[in-house]
Amino acid sequence: MAKTLQLNFTTAAGKQTSLTVDEPKAGLTPAEVEAAMQEIINSQVFEVDGSFLATVKGARIIERTVDDLVKA
Repeated sequence: MAKTLQLNFTTAAGKQTSLTVDEPKAGLTPAEVEAAMQEIINSQVFEVDGSFLATVKGARIIERTVDDLVKA
């Protein structure tokens, strides 16, 4: 089963955006994820349409099952 950690942010301009991380570490706590998201915001590394990430909107782990029917 594939897992993805989806980090949802709001920019300074009010636009919603997300970052995804494939195969996140097992056992992440909400406090750890929120602290990491705040570090991302503070670093001002990501910009969306000229606005930096400003606030944490939420985070979730998405699990999906992939069944290959034909594989080359």
